[in-house]
Amino acid sequence: MAPGGSVGLIARDRIDTLGEGLFWSAREGMLYWTDILGRRINRLSPATGQVESWETPDVVGWIIERAEGGFLAGIGRSIAQVAFDPFTIDILAQIPGQTEATRVNDAAADPQGRLWLGTMPFSCDVPTGAFWRFDGTVTRADAAPYTIPNGPAIDPKGRFLLHTDSAMGVIFRYPLEDGVLGARTPFVVFEDDWGSPDGMTFDAEGCLWVACWGASCVTRFSPEGVPLRRIALPASQISNCVFGGANLDRMYVTSAANGVEEEHGGALFEVDPGCRGVPAFLSGN
Repeated sequence: MAPGGSVGLIARDRIDTLGEGLFWSAREGMLYWTDILGRRINRLSPATGQVESWETPDVVGWIIERAEGGFLAGIGRSIAQVAFDPFTIDILAQIPGQTEATRVNDAAADPQGRLWLGTMPFSCDVPTGAFWRFDGTVTRADAAPYTIPNGPAIDPKGRFLLHTDSAMGVIFRYPLEDGVLGARTPFVVFEDDWGSPDGMTFDAEGCLWVACWGASCVTRFSPEGVPLRRIALPASQISNCVFGGANLDRMYVTSAANGVEEEHGGALFEVDPGCRGVPAFLSGN
């Protein structure tokens, strides 16, 4: 695989215990992301370099912009409406069957504005998690149990959805039609030295970028699931990636400090990916 582009470190006064949930707001020209275990929502203005941070009452897995304004976030075991300036949180829905041993993890919206999200055990070692759809009502989308559901990525044309159980090291592909998932099939099976698949995003050429937890990199896969390119990063626990910037030609990457002692664990990185992304889908809820 060819080497990747340049990597920069976003300067700020804190690191993330478990950075995740990246979202680029084209409407605001801002980057949002979460620190799940640190219980914070963060916002970066690339134009000024300013980073702001808000504390949440429980763990916070993701944040996604609403088409009508404002944001939705996965907080604890619920889906909440979030606004900033001033910062407010209003719970919209509770995710069924959850206990204090479980939490939200990653999520994405599809072209129709539906949300697809995972829940998982805090312990990260038992298959008590699940994959859900939210379209005003929370419905279980896949009968399969998950240990670490991660990185839903929606095909830019809305034809299929990619999702992973990081504990299995497999990215699955689901046909997507009228809000219903078809039978899942393996799309990429990670080799031992690739790390574990975490957050994911598509680029404008239909290739998939994957944050590789434990492998200190993001990897670009072809539309057929073949690894094409790897960009090395100075942190081991790489958790998510998203395209941003006015031309969607920058990539932002989160990492985690939890459980490791390394200089840049928990940092936010800015990468030159050598390609462009596609606009993020917004929540219609």
